[in-house]
Amino acid sequence: MKSIAHRGQRFSALHVVIVALSLTMTIGAWLYSKHQVDLQIEARFDDARERAIGLIVDRMSRYEDALWSGVAKIDAGKGHLGHDEWRAFSASLNIPEKYPGVNGIGVIYHVPRTDFQAFMDLRSTEERSFAIYPEHALDDLLPITFIEPEAANAAAVGLDMAHETNRRTGLLASRDTGTAQITGPIYLVQDSGHTPGFLFYTPFYDGGATPATLQDRQEKFAGVVYAPFVVQKLVEGLLSKDLREVRFSIRDGVQTIYDEHSRNEPLRDDNPMFSETVELDMYGRNWVVDIRTNLAFRARNASEQPTLILLGGLIIEILVISMLVMLAQSNKRAHDYAQRLTEELRTKSENLEHANAEIEQFVYIASHDLKTPVRGIGFLADALEEDLEEVIGPIDQQTEIKMHIDLIRDRVGRMNDLTKGIMEFSRVGNYGNHDEPDISIGAIVADCLADFEVSPSQITVEAEVDRIACDSHNFRRVLENLIGNAFKYHDRRGIARVWLRIAEIGDRLQVSVRDDGPGIAPEFHEKIFEVFQTLRKAGDPESTGIGLAIVRKAVQRHGFDIQITSADGQGTEFAFDWPRNSSRETLITEKVA
Repeated sequence: MKSIAHRGQRFSALHVVIVALSLTMTIGAWLYSKHQVDLQIEARFDDARERAIGLIVDRMSRYEDALWSGVAKIDAGKGHLGHDEWRAFSASLNIPEKYPGVNGIGVIYHVPRTDFQAFMDLRSTEERSFAIYPEHALDDLLPITFIEPEAANAAAVGLDMAHETNRRTGLLASRDTGTAQITGPIYLVQDSGHTPGFLFYTPFYDGGATPATLQDRQEKFAGVVYAPFVVQKLVEGLLSKDLREVRFSIRDGVQTIYDEHSRNEPLRDDNPMFSETVELDMYGRNWVVDIRTNLAFRARNASEQPTLILLGGLIIEILVISMLVMLAQSNKRAHDYAQRLTEELRTKSENLEHANAEIEQFVYIASHDLKTPVRGIGFLADALEEDLEEVIGPIDQQTEIKMHIDLIRDRVGRMNDLTKGIMEFSRVGNYGNHDEPDISIGAIVADCLADFEVSPSQITVEAEVDRIACDSHNFRRVLENLIGNAFKYHDRRGIARVWLRIAEIGDRLQVSVRDDGPGIAPEFHEKIFEVFQTLRKAGDPESTGIGLAIVRKAVQRHGFDIQITSADGQGTEFAFDWPRNSSRETLITEKVA
């Protein structure tokens, strides 16, 4: 009872360990799943952010390319370009389709005060009303000379960029750097909505190429190709808000030029899952883009997987704990029941062992007693032959009666062999005592050579041990049966050869007996080990069908089994394990008992 109680305590500790490990795995799975989901959601936000920023940068780059193409058009005309030529060029750009968000594309010429009249005379030839405004006292004029589509931008034609600091500063920065530049936030005169915008400039110079030095750029400056933008239209031309799961605002300095974070935004998320600000160096200006996720992003990425994993794991924990509680309650009953069964099985085992012993004794006695009448039948056959000598003729003369008497002798011989085999099969378990003497491998092989009348060259032995210390009697019978079968059933078309190999593997011996005989078809590999089963063909020696059954029984007695590897015409190999000493044999015997 103390032992059972001790086992019960260890079993309860195992319960605690199982529950703790299971709970740890559940929490670990939940945390891992939550971490993976968070990474996936963050990756989606990163993609949305990069897409929004990429669209802004890419679209501005495309606008810059359009402006530089205008510069190339002016350079191709050596700085002289008429109103009709610019209109045709602008139409070729297909602005509404290729450049959504841009208000138009135009030309601003640099007009020194000394060249004002010549500039105006040139404009008068274009058959349109043109005037420069507003008035200012600066030496240089920077009027918007051409802009297309002109109808939508009519209010801007003639506007002098020099009159206002923001417009002038961006234009002169473009002149001095020779690069594309934008202005700070402005309100376009052609925008009735009075929303923030900016101007985009690319410079051109007398002579075409951009001068290398600042002084040359200032002296040869001829004007800029420009595009006016309303930021609202620019963003709408990038990607519809309905197709985005992020909202953003754009700030230039302290002024917000575009904002999607207003309270009136239908999908505004007051507590966004992700938000980030990105600074962009945008053609001489620093834009700060504030990107935040909206309610659509939250709805798309509201994964319940981690919660489901946690709930599922907790439910399983409850079930496991309930099962362990019931298992603990039934533990004592199971032990009691097992103990009763053990006692019953021990009693039945003892009875069965006694019954087996009686059966083996009966088989041995019956087989032994059968030998007496068999010998008597043989003696009577001899006496009958002597009594009928005058009838059947001399012994060496073959007559029908003589053949019948020989047939009786043959059956008597088979009966002797059969009873001998049955006796041996029944006595396999009666050997292997601790005091049984060991025997050398060489002695067993020598006896086989003598018994089967074969040459020593016909048996090749490779043995890592010299003597057999465990159940040497049965080991001898196993080898004699296997080696004897190899010679007995050889097809006789050549000299029979047998290879015996014994290797040490830990606490056992690995034994194989291989021959070059006719082989055994795979479908008979199991049948040959059954009692009284034989594959004898016409002309083959007589067989009782007990030899291989004795082999298997002897091997299995020690807890091993025998394997056969063979096919028709490819020889046969039997392999089995055998204990090195009597300790394993004793263990198997106790286990069976």
